[in-house]
Amino acid sequence: MTKETLIQRLQHLSIDAEAQFGILTPQHMVEHLVLTLKMSTGRIPIPEIVPTEKQLAGKQALLFTDLPFPKGIKAPGLPDTLLDLRFPDLETAKSELIKCWDAYQLLFQENPTKKTPHPGFGLLNFEEWERFHDKHMGHHLCQFGC
Repeated sequence: MTKETLIQRLQHLSIDAEAQFGILTPQHMVEHLVLTLKMSTGRIPIPEIVPTEKQLAGKQALLFTDLPFPKGIKAPGLPDTLLDLRFPDLETAKSELIKCWDAYQLLFQENPTKKTPHPGFGLLNFEEWERFHDKHMGHHLCQFGC
């Protein structure tokens, strides 16, 4: 996923878009992607875990194969209900997502060997985060036909 592709896909997302699966609204989805980018840069600190064999197998399958994110997959540590919205509207959330994308890219450009924790896969390097974000963002944007 490039910044240009992300911007282009976000342009097709409107507040009244209906999810093809899951409980997220368009704004909840964008805010979820914001949180994930912030997590990958360490701006939202999460505990570092040592992944189990099952988690390592999931990491391998999700990040290093063409398998898509399964519909209905639940993110580790998130409740079954919607989080409160943090931004006043969808357009503000989209802008924040692009800012977070830029911060994520800059962090790893300046620190190419840096690893940051993922809540289910342990420490990830830039290549692993790139694979994760590409599939994760694609999964959620497709959720709304974008």
